[in-house]
Amino acid sequence: MGQPPQRRAGRDEGTGHGLTTALPTRFGISVIPATERLDRIRELVRAGDRAGIDFAGIQDHPYQRHFLDTWSLIPALLAETERISLFTDVANLPLRSPAVMAKAAASIDVLSGGRFELGLGAGGLPDLIANFGGPRRTPAESVDALEEAIEVIRLLWSEERSVS
Repeated sequence: MGQPPQRRAGRDEGTGHGLTTALPTRFGISVIPATERLDRIRELVRAGDRAGIDFAGIQDHPYQRHFLDTWSLIPALLAETERISLFTDVANLPLRSPAVMAKAAASIDVLSGGRFELGLGAGGLPDLIANFGGPRRTPAESVDALEEAIEVIRLLWSEERSVS
């Protein structure tokens, strides 16, 4: 007999309850990169690494003056850990060039032995983004810019034009 078809997360059609999934369960932590908490952040991520946590997301809010820069913090944390993966939670697209993000993400991933993931977002908090020098976009414009950024990043990571 063949194997039953694998299912993705969703309602169980038989009962209407619960979730089934063929995807592995992974666990992670979310990190607020507050400068005054740097020692605690480092302890948390190292403890997560030792405990077998799969990933840690580092929030990217460059307009928050008391936050460390996510793109500077992630490589430092990766250098202090052995197995945990880190990702941008989520990279602030209106304030960062997609091409530069693609290059930085590919470089961090190579330097960390494959332990970096790029999380992208359309950008929330439009007033703070505009005050920090970014474009003021409507929600529709933000989604369009995100779609374009994904295309650019995929092209730069493709065999046609690789950044690493």
